[in-house]
Amino acid sequence: MTPFLTAYLARIGWNFTPDISLETLRVLHLQHNGAIPFENLDVVLPREIELNDEALFQKLVVARRGGYCFEQNGLFERALKEVGFTVRSLLGRVIISNPPQMPPRTHRVLLVTLEDEQWIADVGFGGQTLTAPIRLLAEVEQATPHGLYRLQRAGEDWVLQFRHHQRWQSMYQFEIGPQYQADFVMGNFHSAHWPASHFRHHLLMCRHLPDGEKLTLTNFHFTHWNKGQVEEDKVLADVPALYETLQTRFGLGVSDPQYGFSIQQLEEVMRRFDLHGEHA
Repeated sequence: MTPFLTAYLARIGWNFTPDISLETLRVLHLQHNGAIPFENLDVVLPREIELNDEALFQKLVVARRGGYCFEQNGLFERALKEVGFTVRSLLGRVIISNPPQMPPRTHRVLLVTLEDEQWIADVGFGGQTLTAPIRLLAEVEQATPHGLYRLQRAGEDWVLQFRHHQRWQSMYQFEIGPQYQADFVMGNFHSAHWPASHFRHHLLMCRHLPDGEKLTLTNFHFTHWNKGQVEEDKVLADVPALYETLQTRFGLGVSDPQYGFSIQQLEEVMRRFDLHGEHA
């Protein structure tokens, strides 16, 4: 194995030699979800988010940080390619909030081709992200460790939906045509710098656990979910409690010289955005 792949597998806690199979794809997907949290700290700190291979490796693997879709799926795409999978990135338009107009393409998702079948993989959509690959088939309910999903056609595009409170909720719409690195750079820049981007105004984190549980954080509001039911729900008392929770519950590295951050830096972020009073 390459040095990158060895380090990546250690990061996600998988001690086996991967092969090109659906079972390996499923295991890698779930292990990634459980080890590398979704988070937007670099947006609110603020720091520029670089998408080149070395930056993603140093931040998410070496520094044990997390990231959002452009980082998460960028790293996962590289890992799958080094295993030997046929995979490429796509771009989607996030419609989970039912926007009045079609939004720009700001979500990175992966298309994997395996034994003449196509699969959607996505380790970067926060609380509702897939925790298993699903077949690129329309109108078929597909189970993952964290819920039911399905795909629908929208003309030439596809829409991913998840089952929520006995109804189907659309998440994002995507096309399967070719994309280029410049497209991901543009979407990443928009997500991090557009004034109305929700990534700029809220601290967001999520970690999916392999047994169907997940941990979520919005500002100071921490929730532990167990198969859709709330097992723990609390508002963290202060920044020291938040700093500890990031490390102990989400497994976030904070000490790296380049990608780490101090409790004082976190305090400044929460004060600047007045997040201590927001628990939505």
